[in-house]
Amino acid sequence: MTHAAHAALVPTSSGLDGVVAADTALSHVDGALGRLVIAGHDVEALARAARLEDVATLLWATAGLAAPVTALAPALAAARVAAADRLDLLGDALAADDGMDALRAGVAHTPVTGDLATDAVLVTGAVAVIAAAWARRRAGLAPVAPEPALGHAADYLRMVTGAAPTPARARALDAYLVTVSDHGMNASTFAARVVASTGSDVVSAVVAAIGALKGPLHGGAPGPVLDMLDAIGAPAAAEAWLAAELAAGRRIMGMGHRVYRVRDPRAAVLERALAALAPDCAGPGDAGAGGRLPLARAVEATAARLLRDRRPDRPLCANVEFYTAVLLDAVGLPRALFTPTFAVGRVVGWTAHVAEQVATGRLIRPASRYVGAMPA
Repeated sequence: MTHAAHAALVPTSSGLDGVVAADTALSHVDGALGRLVIAGHDVEALARAARLEDVATLLWATAGLAAPVTALAPALAAARVAAADRLDLLGDALAADDGMDALRAGVAHTPVTGDLATDAVLVTGAVAVIAAAWARRRAGLAPVAPEPALGHAADYLRMVTGAAPTPARARALDAYLVTVSDHGMNASTFAARVVASTGSDVVSAVVAAIGALKGPLHGGAPGPVLDMLDAIGAPAAAEAWLAAELAAGRRIMGMGHRVYRVRDPRAAVLERALAALAPDCAGPGDAGAGGRLPLARAVEATAARLLRDRRPDRPLCANVEFYTAVLLDAVGLPRALFTPTFAVGRVVGWTAHVAEQVATGRLIRPASRYVGAMPA
């Protein structure tokens, strides 16, 4: 019996007022220490060396999925081709104003074979193809067909921009996708597990997860971080601009997290990926890495100090969104595609959690406390 067969979404402490936790072998989030472990590996180590295919293989194998996980790169390439062949069958999904609406409607068309491993691969390929096709249509351009010889991150970037990415940009995007591949029992992952626990299929679970990720309280908004950096303009202007925002009662984008009490470890990973990417970015449109990184660092440091001075009892440090915005802009992705791109990486975690939940054979049925009126 695999570890996944023991993993169960059941309370580790009982009672309606107690803390409810889930057993999982997929990822561990330590908010106090600022540590993220994915299937036994620190996220920093994975992001330095692994591609999304490698982490998908790791997560899916941990969850007990079998072939085609062992030959994932060609299987994912075939899934991208299959998804591209279905684009004309998606109705008006790609006409949606919001990329997450397009994903929700488009991914729902992914065929279900009933084999968990096969369906995990198919839906992972579909998320990337549909997100890229939506971005192209939004820009008034035709979709770009997949290139099976490329890795998943490189091909996704190519399908969005229409040009083969440099190795440095593909590597930077891979680092991002790996970093966001899984993150404990967050809202979208829990939504996927609830659907899976009913005996439903992988595609339905992923569509539910996409719906949860669309919500601003979960998916966040990395795009406004760029708006903030653009408004500040230069490191020397950070103090006055941020102080004025705080005085007006507005939040500082990219700062603070519901779990981490220290700096989000994913922020550090993406900052390093940006530093490695900076030499590759030289043109006016490439200011994201070469020009925005020093500004982002200055704004982060100033914001952390000002927030600490105002609320010393409430740590607010940089979260994953802070450097996500700069990195995704630097590799050439439009701001409207930032949250769908998060789904391109997180779908491998969602599908792994689906497999892990299915292995328990248990329905998730939370208890509730009735607070309404009683009949006389």
